[in-house]
Amino acid sequence: MKVLVVGSGGREHALAWAIARSGAVEALYVAPGNAGTAGIAHNLDIAATDVDALYGFAREHRIDLTVVGPEAPLNAGIVDRFRAGGLVCYGPTAAGARLEGSKAFAKEFMLRHGIPTAAFAVFDDPAAAKSFARSLAAPLVIKADGLAAGKGVIIAQDHEEADRAIDGMMVEKQFGASGGRVVVEEFLAGEEVSVHAMCDGARAVLLPSSQDHKRAFDGDAGPNTGGMGAIAPVPWMTPEHLALVRRTVIEPVLEGMIAAGTPFTGTLYAGLMWTADGPKVLEFNTRFGDPETEVLMPLLAGDVAALFLAAASGRLPDEVPTRPGAAATVVVASRGYPENYRKGLPIGGLDAIGGDDCAVFHAGTRRAPDGTVVTAGGRVLAVTGWAGDLRGALRVAYDGVARVQFDGAFWRSDIGRRHVAADKT
Repeated sequence: MKVLVVGSGGREHALAWAIARSGAVEALYVAPGNAGTAGIAHNLDIAATDVDALYGFAREHRIDLTVVGPEAPLNAGIVDRFRAGGLVCYGPTAAGARLEGSKAFAKEFMLRHGIPTAAFAVFDDPAAAKSFARSLAAPLVIKADGLAAGKGVIIAQDHEEADRAIDGMMVEKQFGASGGRVVVEEFLAGEEVSVHAMCDGARAVLLPSSQDHKRAFDGDAGPNTGGMGAIAPVPWMTPEHLALVRRTVIEPVLEGMIAAGTPFTGTLYAGLMWTADGPKVLEFNTRFGDPETEVLMPLLAGDVAALFLAAASGRLPDEVPTRPGAAATVVVASRGYPENYRKGLPIGGLDAIGGDDCAVFHAGTRRAPDGTVVTAGGRVLAVTGWAGDLRGALRVAYDGVARVQFDGAFWRSDIGRRHVAADKT
């Protein structure tokens, strides 16, 4: 097969890494890629959002499978475009991508189809939004309706903070057009967990559960980020928990999308809060998470390229084989992230990371003209270790992280640690 991966982050490096291990792949391209993908694939000078150029390349080079990483091209209709031209593309159509592209659409979809979620209301008027917010007990949640690079959700600790969040989104346009409408909803207490389901339009297979760590610093302190690390599977998630998620969340989505005439294909990522009443959906993403992809890909056994092709072609297998044990990912970020940070800093130590139980996935890197790998983003690297249990996976990951060298590098030292501390065995 000839395979194209669309995107430039750690997620896309992990996808390309998994696909490259398939014996059936003879050529692998990543658009635009990064310094890490350049070592296993051909990077293309095509932006992930340039649907026309991506389609033209795939047509000209007879690409057998395209796997789309980020949400922007999915919402722009890249899958629709490729399919219309007879090309196989893994991901949802623009209609399916609305489950992520519009939080209002997703919440109303969940309400119609009986999918458990927080009580909410949707507003396009700031005064009305504030009035409803004051009818809810604090804390409460304010969400920008559209895509906001993972930053459009604010947990307001009191009603004054809720007012400021609503004004920031709707009046000050902090997230541009994405904040023209907002969702105001009740705060859910419990433990967050993510479940990724690969879907072929009619059926779904669930991947191991995962848990992201969003805050910048140890102890869940500091600002929200795109994710500072992840573990998989979540130790307390049993097969019975996953079966409940399938029955109450994933299957109703598939059935609802079929009923609407827009079957869902690609990855359905359910961000859940496990409450005293069971799982409730915080949000849907319609692609693999980041850094969840970096922790999930090493746990998949078998031919991953063939799996993506089967899902995109409507013939998903009954289950996805996975490796026993656990994986852990630790993100190495640049000082100042998620606000202001420097770029172009030389990175050392990369050659000392890797092996049969560890991989380093590049997130924000590029290769300088002299061949040096330098920083090009706030989240720079994601180091993943895997072992027979979570404790071992964390040890491997942190051993790898300790080898990374660039000015201002920082990471959380407590990824997954509370689960290990709770494990008395």
